[in-house]
Amino acid sequence: MTAVQFGVLGPLAVTTDAGEPVVVPGTKVRALLADLLTNRNQVVSADRLIDDLWGEESPANPAGALQVRVSQLRKALNDAEPGARDLVESRPPGYLLRVDAVDADRFAELARCTDVDRLTEALALWRGDAYADVADAEFVRAEATRLAEQRLAVHERLAEARLARGEHDLVAADLAELVARHPLREGLRAVHLRALYAAGRQSEALDSYADLRDRLADELGLDPAPELVALHRRILEQDADLSAPPKATTTRDNLPAQLDELIGRAEALAELQALLPRQRLVTLVGPGGVGKTRLAIEAARTVPDGVRIVELAPLPARDSGIAEQVLGALDVRESPGTSLSAVDRLVAALRQRHLLLVLDNCEHVIEPVAELVARLLRDVPGLSVLATSREPLGLTGELLWDVPPLSVPGDGDLDTVRRSAAALLFAARAGAQQRGFRLDARTAPAVAQLCRRLDGLPLALELAATRVRALGVRGVVQRLDDRFRLLATQQRDVPPRQRTLTAVISWSWDLLDEADRLALARLAVFGDGCTPEAAERVCGSDLDTLARLVDRSLVVLDDSGTAPRYRLLESVAAFCLDRLTDADEVRARHAAYYTELAERADPGLRGADQQRWLAVLDAETANLRAALDNGGGLRLAVALSWYWYLRGRFTDARRALAIRDEEQEARAAPWRVGFALLQGDEIRPADVRAAVAGRSDERAAWFAANAVIDHSDLTLAAELLPTTVADPWTEAAVLTSRARLAHAMGDQEALESAATRSAALFAKLGDRWGRLVATEWVGGLADMRGEHERAAALHREGLRWAEELALWPQVGSTLSWLAWLAVQTRDYAQGRELAERAYQMALEQATPSAIVFAQMSLALAARRDGKRDVAVTHLSHLVEQGRAEPCPALYLPLVLVELGYAVEQDGDPDAALALHVEAFAAAEAIASTRDTIGPLEGMASAVRSPEAAARLLGAAAAARLATHSPASPAERDETDRVAERVLAVLGRERFDALVAEGMELSPSEARAQL
Repeated sequence: MTAVQFGVLGPLAVTTDAGEPVVVPGTKVRALLADLLTNRNQVVSADRLIDDLWGEESPANPAGALQVRVSQLRKALNDAEPGARDLVESRPPGYLLRVDAVDADRFAELARCTDVDRLTEALALWRGDAYADVADAEFVRAEATRLAEQRLAVHERLAEARLARGEHDLVAADLAELVARHPLREGLRAVHLRALYAAGRQSEALDSYADLRDRLADELGLDPAPELVALHRRILEQDADLSAPPKATTTRDNLPAQLDELIGRAEALAELQALLPRQRLVTLVGPGGVGKTRLAIEAARTVPDGVRIVELAPLPARDSGIAEQVLGALDVRESPGTSLSAVDRLVAALRQRHLLLVLDNCEHVIEPVAELVARLLRDVPGLSVLATSREPLGLTGELLWDVPPLSVPGDGDLDTVRRSAAALLFAARAGAQQRGFRLDARTAPAVAQLCRRLDGLPLALELAATRVRALGVRGVVQRLDDRFRLLATQQRDVPPRQRTLTAVISWSWDLLDEADRLALARLAVFGDGCTPEAAERVCGSDLDTLARLVDRSLVVLDDSGTAPRYRLLESVAAFCLDRLTDADEVRARHAAYYTELAERADPGLRGADQQRWLAVLDAETANLRAALDNGGGLRLAVALSWYWYLRGRFTDARRALAIRDEEQEARAAPWRVGFALLQGDEIRPADVRAAVAGRSDERAAWFAANAVIDHSDLTLAAELLPTTVADPWTEAAVLTSRARLAHAMGDQEALESAATRSAALFAKLGDRWGRLVATEWVGGLADMRGEHERAAALHREGLRWAEELALWPQVGSTLSWLAWLAVQTRDYAQGRELAERAYQMALEQATPSAIVFAQMSLALAARRDGKRDVAVTHLSHLVEQGRAEPCPALYLPLVLVELGYAVEQDGDPDAALALHVEAFAAAEAIASTRDTIGPLEGMASAVRSPEAAARLLGAAAAARLATHSPASPAERDETDRVAERVLAVLGRERFDALVAEGMELSPSEARAQL
């Protein structure tokens, strides 16, 4: 997103990313900006904006006046920051301001924190009252009031936090003015009373309470809240808990100073800060380099009772001297002559204290740490422990808090990347290394790839950022295959175990026994994780081993899907692969397991369990690809062919089916030919016949024959379709193909028989893909009969099924059908919207037949919606493509007719007539009487002779009756336009007579009249 900052916590302010002010000219333009900011990232209707800006004094042309202000705002933004005009989007029914840099949002983020520094930073964002220069406007009043209330709440929370730090005198002084301005705000008054009392000003506290009590009674007729009454009583009784703690009982913390900003952990930090006062033992667990230590330190900063951090990493593995390390951090020294153990001395030193103990890096001394913590929590009631470890302490009452890697961007889109915590961290650290580095449209794709490859691991990202100065971000990405040499730092203040990525992972690897190391190394052969069953079959790992590796943060348990999966971070997997000693044997077991899985899934994809098996194979995409390389070969490719078709992954299918294996060749040939045809390849009929002939797999033979229909060779497709089938699924699939052929030929009786029988069979089998495809042709029949509402309802149901199953090729096809139907019923705007969605999906799927259908729907909607230039572009392309096909293209008559209408509307009826004549010839070439109707009506619109036009209209009407193909509303608009023109010339009697003559003519005879 373009880097422009917006400020509303004070007078309206706009600045560039470099801090330069942006001048927003004019009162109305500033009011417009304020209105859009109060509703940022939401569409505000034009009517509402007009009402907000002008009220009852609306200008003569309010829509035009609003457009002028929008243009002025866009220009002001764009002049300051090129590209910023795009922040103001036109979205029906109005406008939307897309922003992610508003000071009020930053304030809200900081306001969720509880530490003094961040709350102070939040209040420092305010430059006056919110929306100060437009505060009188009704449309900002509620937002300004809400922000003012939040500001006061933050003042109260900050005062509470400062009281906890012992700043009673300062808090009492700072709150005096606020209390005077908000004398009836009881929460604010309560904090002030406590500060006054703790500062030794008891009489002033009592006077302040009396003032509040009197004001509430006089102005509101109320008594103070029970909490305030109780506080007043405690002040009168001089409750010791209200006094400031004696200096001797406070514990200084030893937290390191903050050297840079903690990025991407705002929510985690807020959650932990809320958790620490309630939980006595919290353990942050996660892989090395994920940022456990930094998060623990920042969370501990807000603890009021004192904090001590104890660094355990310097201790040798399994060292038992943990208590001595803690005593040293507390600066508790051993007195001469003492006979107490270190643990007893530690208990004695802590018994009267309130303290948070942060034990950092516990994993290599986990057992002695657990033993010490259990004793301390039992004997020291005022103690809480925050531990960081790559595995749990395993104690009663322990709350485990997984520290996940930072969120990574799904793609390289700049907006998406800027919302990624991992990308923001990398950009900040890279910017510190190289002043000129910016996260922009040029660098975003490389940053996104880097973040994904490094799994969002903060340490790896920071190490990578140190290389940007020498290599540039693209150079860093290009070298990630050699990440263990690349990701190292020379920073001298970093512990040796964190100076290289290798050292980070080795620290955990060295703590494993030999059996766990072998299991971990074998897990690295999986792509994108595995199920427990796969781990057991391929690695020989039992659940106890996997659980230990999860506990030690080397394996990630992902329980978000339908079945749990065990995953390795990419860097851990790369480390382990270098240490895998039996790689060939493990990869062979991997290929065998996934080949068997695919063969189990294949029949399941054709029945009631279709959705479940699709999800299973979707989750195993990376493993299936690896298995193909590891020995699964053509046998696995054949087993996956139907899955690849359902998912629209034709290129993957063809690449895998290109593997050569004589044993599997007969099974693979029909699939190989079918996918080639689906991707638009021209294959000789003899080669198609050879691929299908004599094959025992009727499903594969059907698949190839069905793909032939996309190439308009209806005769060859009918010849190749199996005539006798052994199972209901294949029978139903063959019937969908026969329905397609019948639709192309305009044979409604055959279409109805095949489509309804197919739908019934697929419904009985529970195959939702099959029901979707069969319903498509039942809907096609309804469209032919003029039952457009029923057709649309059928296709909407099909769309729902396709989306539920994530069958994106079918989603695109169904959207094209719905676009077609919207055009036929004159809803051209809806037709264009649906067609554009379908076209985009077809391009993404790279399916030629789907692209043709989507382009046709888009062109039809565009022409009728007055966008002839768009229509002509698509239609001309389709006409050229259809003319070049070896068999007459089934779509050619329709697109020639549509192009003819567009040319006629552009003022060239002769050229239009030639196109309609060509369309008629194309319809005859595919032997479709129904497809001759449109060309006849088109000729009537373009022919210069009104008599010929009337006869052509009559012949077209007769053909519609003969084929049971009533005109849709959109088609009637075309013929009504022509009929009106001809009727005006001929008169009613002559017109009716010529139409009647035409109705006696066959389509060919009518064409011969020209």
